[in-house]
Amino acid sequence: MADPKGFLNHGREVAKSRPVDVRLKDWNEVYVPGSLLPIISKQASRCMDCGIPFCHNGCPLGNLIPEWNDYAYREDWAAASERLHATNNFPEFTGRLCPAPCESACVLGINQPAVTIKNVEVSIIDKAWDSGDVEPQIPERLSGKTVAVIGSGPAGLAAAQQLTRAGHTVAVYERADRIGGLLRYGIPEFKMEKRHINRRIEQMRAEGTRFRTGIEIGRDLKATDLKKRYDAIVIAAGATTARDLPVPGRELNGIHQAMEYLPLANKVQEGDFVTPPISAEGKHVVVIGGGDTGADCVGTAHRQGAASVTQLEIMPRPGEDRAAHQPWPTFPMLYKVTSAHEEGGERVYSVSTTHFEGDEDGNVQWLHLTEVEFIEGKLTPKPGTERKIPAQLVTLAMGFTGTDRENGLVEQFGLELDERGNVARDADFQTNVPGVFVAGDAGRGQSLIVWAIAEGRSAARGTDRFLTGASELPAPIRPTDRSLMV
Repeated sequence: MADPKGFLNHGREVAKSRPVDVRLKDWNEVYVPGSLLPIISKQASRCMDCGIPFCHNGCPLGNLIPEWNDYAYREDWAAASERLHATNNFPEFTGRLCPAPCESACVLGINQPAVTIKNVEVSIIDKAWDSGDVEPQIPERLSGKTVAVIGSGPAGLAAAQQLTRAGHTVAVYERADRIGGLLRYGIPEFKMEKRHINRRIEQMRAEGTRFRTGIEIGRDLKATDLKKRYDAIVIAAGATTARDLPVPGRELNGIHQAMEYLPLANKVQEGDFVTPPISAEGKHVVVIGGGDTGADCVGTAHRQGAASVTQLEIMPRPGEDRAAHQPWPTFPMLYKVTSAHEEGGERVYSVSTTHFEGDEDGNVQWLHLTEVEFIEGKLTPKPGTERKIPAQLVTLAMGFTGTDRENGLVEQFGLELDERGNVARDADFQTNVPGVFVAGDAGRGQSLIVWAIAEGRSAARGTDRFLTGASELPAPIRPTDRSLMV
């Protein structure tokens, strides 16, 4: 145990955010740079090094949290970084983007505020980069085997890095113009600056991973041709089919999927545009969907100068404390205030959109909604609660329904799907097609970044076993496993 009295002597402290009026003027990360290091040793000392560390089970990666908490308390940053990287290829991503189910499973959280595991994690990796402790791990010998990875999100990058380090020659295919998948174009800059992705890509290039951008498998290159070129393939193409809202007026101009809106804002930060083709400037913005993607739309609209921002959620507002049916150490559904919500706007719960209304030029102007309630287990409109709100830009952030079926990848490979429309796989993450594996949202369905990395690592081990007959890569997370936070 780092400090036997740490959890008694120190309260929970988290990273400080920059003032709202300051951060809305730029796209930099919302947190004050360097604000964590002066407090992180004390925060790490609050870890009790439990006999049964439930945080391990709360984390799909099985992060060795008590171990690197101890090193962080002692300010042995090199050792902390080594323990952190033992289970996680990209802790700077998860430390910024993961909702931290590990903290919900923290034993201290039974009757006190949990250890700030996520803040300790990001402090360790940021310090490691600053100290030069993150270096390329070049394989000692090559296997002579080749692997193609389809998709460069967290699952694809994790699989590619593990396979490269195992000695295979790996090429990552990405249909966008830059590497990173949703990390690049789906996550706003104010949540994670893209320099974090760029330096990982350079590390991977130095290790031997090759990257091919602007190539969509199924359209630009047939899946069957790809299979002929490589000894094995890992599909990490995500679950990019967005859930739509088929109500009257959906065809009006100004109604967009979140993943049509957010990437354009990120492309401005990349220097591709001076102003985004879809902008919230001066408009009344409505975001449909109460999750993290919806919050990303809210924060983006604020920075673009929206006249107003309203976020709609069909479910009731969650409570601020654990519900009785969500006891520790499960991941509770709690009322969440993100940095974007701190910046303004209105959040409306228990409402459903009935239709959109436009002007004579076909541009959306109003959103009509009604309140809903659960009756016999079904969400039902409440009579007399219909109203309309101004809406000149509407973003749909209602989640995703499965992997892309329009580009031909599934059909060309001849892949079988499970009952949820995801690519089916066995315990080694192999599909029904020998030598073709699947990881991340494409096989699991829409999920968390920490699950994507865990599955990328596990699929890499299955692929390595297929290529060599054995594997020294870490044991996989089984597809049938369910973390306590699910």
